[in-house]
Amino acid sequence: MLTLAFESSAKAASVALCDGDRLISQVIQCSGLTHSRTLLPMAEDLLKNTETDMKQIDCFAVAQGPGSFTGIRIGIATVKGLAWAAEKPCIGVSTLAAMAWNGVSSGGLVCAVMDARRNEVYNALFRIEDGHPVRLCADRAVSLSLLADELRKTDGCPFLVGDGAELTAAFLEKENVAFRSAPDNLRWQSAWGVAMEAMGKEQLSSQELLPVYLRLSQAERERQMRLHKE
Repeated sequence: MLTLAFESSAKAASVALCDGDRLISQVIQCSGLTHSRTLLPMAEDLLKNTETDMKQIDCFAVAQGPGSFTGIRIGIATVKGLAWAAEKPCIGVSTLAAMAWNGVSSGGLVCAVMDARRNEVYNALFRIEDGHPVRLCADRAVSLSLLADELRKTDGCPFLVGDGAELTAAFLEKENVAFRSAPDNLRWQSAWGVAMEAMGKEQLSSQELLPVYLRLSQAERERQMRLHKE
């Protein structure tokens, strides 16, 4: 199955073309430009350079969260539009589960972390078994202190992946919790991981694909606080 996958949930944006579990091509950009300006041009260039027609794509996949509220919306909107126009199915996957694929070569325990601000991270834990990440807990927003306490009691030295890895590593070091840090080429979220995580997952129509935020945006929290005071 030919899958065109998108990752835009954090600072780095990427697009990957995979045939089953075989990576054909991937484009990654971490320029600081908004994903609304880069994501579709990246996909167009990738398809052009691989001489792939959009009609050949069997399915579209995207990281549906957690992560940057704006980035997630851009990725979801892009895939919904492409899937609707092409009349093809789409698959949404957990950003954290997709990130865990970067730890396959390291083996052992993988700790996927994204900076959620306010001394919290979006996190999930995985163990690599038979070349695949196996989920150990649900996606969550958790404080760094609680995560450190949990990792201290967990068997294995966690391999940190994600844009929150540097933040988490600094905290774990201060708390004397052992860890392994992914190198830069494995740290960032990637569309390849999205494509791998999408294999075997339920296919949806473009109307059914929805973002997963885990918690309210700051604007929504402030609105609720104003309503509560009233």
